[in-house]
Amino acid sequence: MKVLKKILWLFLSLMILFLIFLFWYQNKYSMDVVEPYQVNSPQLKKTLLIASQGSHFKNKVTSGIVDNYKTDSLFIHVIDVSSLDTIKVKDYNALLILHTWETWNPPVSVEKFIKRTKKDASKIVVFTTSGDGNYKMDGVDAITGESKLADVPLYIDKVTAKLNPILKLEK
Repeated sequence: MKVLKKILWLFLSLMILFLIFLFWYQNKYSMDVVEPYQVNSPQLKKTLLIASQGSHFKNKVTSGIVDNYKTDSLFIHVIDVSSLDTIKVKDYNALLILHTWETWNPPVSVEKFIKRTKKDASKIVVFTTSGDGNYKMDGVDAITGESKLADVPLYIDKVTAKLNPILKLEK
């Protein structure tokens, strides 16, 4: 009986440690929520939606893209990816989705949005970040990379190179 009690205590202790680790990992590596904002007038003919997750890297990429386009006649709407279920693709000329690959999957909101909007794929640019920089959703022509701050200018260039033809902007 004494051996069984020790084994039970050991098992319980390991489970508690594992739960503490999961809690720490989720808090350390989870994405922040992006506060929505708009740049330029919603009355403009050309429109861009940027849906992102909050992180230092993604915030820098988003800011760089907004800075690149803010002087153009282009309405820019920035939201968190969790709000994608409320978005109608027809309301925008182009859409950019920046997301992290978490636990071997994209965020559920991103996956649902991509499935729901397959017929509009030509208007959507996806940028997926992951630990090794190679993960992306099957069937999605995504830009992939690691969240390295030194690479922010490179990814801004890659994203704008894909957005410019969609938005019919010459830059």
